[in-house]
Amino acid sequence: MMRAIWNGATIAESDDTVQVEGNHYFPLGAVAEGYLQESDTHTVCSWKGTASYFDVVVGGQTNPDAAWYYPDPMAGAESVAGRVAFWHGVQVEATAGASQ
Repeated sequence: MMRAIWNGATIAESDDTVQVEGNHYFPLGAVAEGYLQESDTHTVCSWKGTASYFDVVVGGQTNPDAAWYYPDPMAGAESVAGRVAFWHGVQVEATAGASQ
C-alpha cells in the first residue's frame, strides 16, 4: 500500500499505484476528497502528452502544482490514465508492511 502525505494529511492511499519514471500514480478515486484544487498549469511530456496540475490544499496551506495527471495520455502512456502523481514536498511512501 502506498500513500501520499503533505502537511500531516494523507492525500491519497492505494495498493493499486502505477510506477512510471520513479513516480507512483494513484487512481483518482484513491485521493481523499477536498485536498486537490484545479490549477491553470499545464506542461507537455514528449511521450505521455499534456499534463494538468492540482494544487494540494491542507489546513489552509496551499502547495501549488504539487499533483499532476494526464487527462488524455498519448498512445503508450495509457497506464497513467485516470491517475495522479505527486511532488513538491508531498511524501509518497509505502505503509508499514507494504512493498513498493
